[in-house]
Amino acid sequence: MASMGLPTPVLETDRLRLRPATDADTDELFALHSDAFVLRYWDSPPWTERERADRFVATCVRMADEGTGARPVVERRSDGAFLGWCGVTRWDPEHRSASVGYCFARTAWGQGFATEAAGALLRWAFEALDLNRVQAEADTRNAASARVLEKLGFRLEGTLREDCVVDGVVSDSWVYGLLRREWAPS
Repeated sequence: MASMGLPTPVLETDRLRLRPATDADTDELFALHSDAFVLRYWDSPPWTERERADRFVATCVRMADEGTGARPVVERRSDGAFLGWCGVTRWDPEHRSASVGYCFARTAWGQGFATEAAGALLRWAFEALDLNRVQAEADTRNAASARVLEKLGFRLEGTLREDCVVDGVVSDSWVYGLLRREWAPS
């Protein structure tokens, strides 16, 4: 069966624009993912090779082409500043499920950008993909990410014990779920 494309949406909120990633974003993506402080709770070490950013953009394009998800970059509408990205991945049409994730630059933290961007992407995903369930994971040390998920209506469903080992550091992850019937778009 031929796969069906899923164009990455362009979405706008009061303060943000979510748009497809392009090669012009590689410098900002590399800066974001090579920041060890930003990545301290991530499931892989910070990037050290610039080509990782090229591969990230290529993966975003491939997901859109294959129809497996959408991972737009997030910029501030007022000045076009790159803030980070958020994504809906692992879309399973049969089970009507997907995963959500995001990563934002330190300068964007604490201003509600992650909640605003992920909320817009979730609104699109629940409608465009007819989702019933969205899952997210957060390192148990990452209270800020947990707060974002809870503000979006996700419920803590359990803990994956010692599921990540990054540079020899073992960590646990929380699993969050959001069901269509619980989704209350703002």
